[in-house]
Amino acid sequence: MELVLGLLVIQGLLGAFDNLWHHEITEALPSKPGARKELMLHSAREFIYAALFVMLGWASWHGFLAFFVMFLLLVEVGITLWDFIEEDLTRKLPPLERVLHTVLAMNYGAVLILLLPQLWQWGLENSKIVPVDYGWISWVMSLYAIGVLLWGIRDLMAVIRLGPLQTPEFLRKPIMVSENTTPKTILITGATGFIGKALTRQLLSRGEKVLVLTRDREKARNIFGPLVETLESLAEIPASKKIDSVINLAGEAIIGLPWTKARRKSLFASRINTTGEIVELIRRLEHKPAVLVSASAVGYYGDGGERELDESGPCQKVFVSELCQQWEAEARKVESLGVRLGLLRFGIVLGEGGGALPGFATPVAFGLGCIFGKGQQWMPWIHLGDAIRLIDFVLDRKDIKGVVNAVAPGTIRHRVFMKTLARKLERPLLFRLPGFLLRAGLGEMSVLFLEGQRVIPAKAEKSGFTYTFPTLDQALADLYPDNPVAAALTSSREPGDSPGLS
Repeated sequence: MELVLGLLVIQGLLGAFDNLWHHEITEALPSKPGARKELMLHSAREFIYAALFVMLGWASWHGFLAFFVMFLLLVEVGITLWDFIEEDLTRKLPPLERVLHTVLAMNYGAVLILLLPQLWQWGLENSKIVPVDYGWISWVMSLYAIGVLLWGIRDLMAVIRLGPLQTPEFLRKPIMVSENTTPKTILITGATGFIGKALTRQLLSRGEKVLVLTRDREKARNIFGPLVETLESLAEIPASKKIDSVINLAGEAIIGLPWTKARRKSLFASRINTTGEIVELIRRLEHKPAVLVSASAVGYYGDGGERELDESGPCQKVFVSELCQQWEAEARKVESLGVRLGLLRFGIVLGEGGGALPGFATPVAFGLGCIFGKGQQWMPWIHLGDAIRLIDFVLDRKDIKGVVNAVAPGTIRHRVFMKTLARKLERPLLFRLPGFLLRAGLGEMSVLFLEGQRVIPAKAEKSGFTYTFPTLDQALADLYPDNPVAAALTSSREPGDSPGLS
């Protein structure tokens, strides 16, 4: 049995990587309506694995109980085969995922070859459960069982949240479109992300014509239906097309896997390549748009310490800052084409259904919230509603050019943010995660949690922009008006929630 359990340890590690990298980070399946059936299969398989890890890790099963274990093992085979067919029907699997699935199937086959004869022998004996302790392997099985059970619940909740396949989101959450006799044509990248989706819905509601650049046309159509024109490449836009404004929100989420050389390259490419394609589009358009509003982030300032940072604040020679610098430099190329540029350096955007808030609120709701490091680092933030209104403000105001800090005036320290959130959710805040543990676990990525910027929205306020939610108390009162704990648990991340790089 030790060999069987050893193979299951390998199976668990490979499965966890497959779930995290392919299903979650790369494909973001929990946000795709077309992946609903696949998620149902994943959830069923994960519940089976949770049972098997516990049952095999701590006991031997005899009599009819052994045949029940055999039944679970064979049902998993059927679900996996069904899942292979469903994946081929709904999405194109990358080579690494296909190889990984092959290895998982071979490893699971070895488990069956070794385990089924033993179970058959146990099945011929009297029915009983014999406790067994395999040492550290038993405890690993227990940890696996907890992890895969939680993942199964997550996938099941995603299935429920996505709703029936025949009911797309634009019908479940109707967009009321107003009459507009002089609509503007606006091109948006990143429209299916957290900020982009809310912005697109607002623009549609007032009757604007919206073009959406997306890598997943099916997802965009599910969210917006026939109300937008979807594009998978800017090359689809003819030079004669009249576009009034462009909003660039595209960018891979910076929080995720470690910042390896390949990961850094991917983060740069997701921002700079898309921005460069926009510049080239504008260059060849016969009628230039009046303005490009392009996302950046407060990470431009690096670790700001205690200094107040307005739009003239300095950058630093650190990864996140250099990422923002190159992102902005690419966008600035439109200025030579006679196009007004607005660069919005977003702080952490707080809103329902995605962004950073669920990541903070969900642990707090379970009583597991913690303060990172000493908690003295500044934490610039902005309510989603104010972020959308500020984008709109920069679009319309011809006198606003260059960098605009997209943060609320009430920038606070991380410790105060977490205590205010815990108070709103009516939960204790008992824990503190030492900085050295974050650095050891996350490496350079720990700067996102341990360093901050005391950013002030100098240009927005000077230009007359009025915040609806200038303080965190006002923002949280709006986001959690009735049942804060339920709201925290039902909120979810959208892929591409990346502009706020702190």
